[in-house]
This record gives sequence, C-alpha cells and structure tokens, in this order.
Amino acid sequence: MSAYTAVLTQSTDEWQLPDKGKVGMICLIVAEAAIFIIFVLAYIFYLGKSLSGPTPAEVLKLPVLGTVCLLSSSLTVHFAVAALERNEAPLSSLWLALTVLLGGIFLADTAVEWHELIYEHGLTIRTNLFGTTFYSLVGLHASHVIVGLGMLSLVLLFAVAGKLNSSHAHRLHVLSYYWHFVDAVWVVVFIVVYVLGR
Repeated sequence: MSAYTAVLTQSTDEWQLPDKGKVGMICLIVAEAAIFIIFVLAYIFYLGKSLSGPTPAEVLKLPVLGTVCLLSSSLTVHFAVAALERNEAPLSSLWLALTVLLGGIFLADTAVEWHELIYEHGLTIRTNLFGTTFYSLVGLHASHVIVGLGMLSLVLLFAVAGKLNSSHAHRLHVLSYYWHFVDAVWVVVFIVVYVLGR
C-alpha cells in the first residue's frame, strides 16, 4: 500500500456524513421553532389590546394536570428509547404506551379547557384579539402534539405486533427529538399564556 492510499484511507475513516434522520429532524425542529416564535410574539404583541372581553385574567386557569402529564412524557419517551437500545422491547413498549397515555391526557385537558372557554365564557377565535391569538398559539401546539402522538402510536403498534427491536432504537431516538421539542415549546407557551399573560 502506498503512502497516498494509506492517507486517503485514514481520512475517509475519520469523517462520516451526518446522520440523515437527525439532520432532517433538526431542520424540521428549527423551521417549526421559527413558526412558534412568530405566534408567541404575536400573542405578546396583542396582549391587553382587546376592545372587549373576556380577558385572560377572567377566563384562564393554570392547566396543571395537562402540563405535568406532557412534561412527564418527555421522561417516559426517553426511557422507551433507552430500553429499546438495551433490546428490552417489552419494557420499551410499556414506556411508549405510557408516553401516549400522558400525551392523550394533555390533549383531553386542552379539549376540556376549550369547551369551557367556548361554551361557558363565550370565547371563540372571533371574539376578540385575545381569542384569536390564544386559539392560534395553543391550537398550533395542540396540532403538533396530535402529530407526535400519531407517530408514537404507530411505533407502539409495531411494538405490540413484535416488530420493534434494538435495530430500530436510532429511529425512535430521532422521533423522540420531536416529542422533546413539543414539550419544550409547551414550557414557553405555558409561561407566556398562563403565567405572564394573566
């Protein structure tokens, strides 16, 4: 082997292309984060500028149960990935099921909140600026939770069918990035809408 070939072989061994799944998911998260930033800034800009009620202070309650469930689901999806990496598919399935359940409770809590706001307080997306920005921002987040739950539920179905093993751990890990992103966005939405906005 010549010195040139040895150097060429050594250089190709040291550098590898970035993982396509991770790069794709990171690009998606960056794009989605930009959209959320616009909606959050719009909510902050129009805060307190409604000409009619109801106001956030009059109708919003802290969604404690939903928040605890959603943030806990970041832990459960992490444990699901870790279990699958150890080739413990049944345990991973259990953590995945718990993740889907916690996400479902969050969505149910959001649905109950919206039902109360619409039917008891008369707050719709057309009522005032608060209604428009509230349903746009919280609805955007809820739609991302629905997408994430759909993907996690699909993985769970594969797990229950016995078609999930350690070779799929990397894909589940990449999917978990999206779920962690959804949870992180909720922290921002919670602070802006339910803490500062009230």
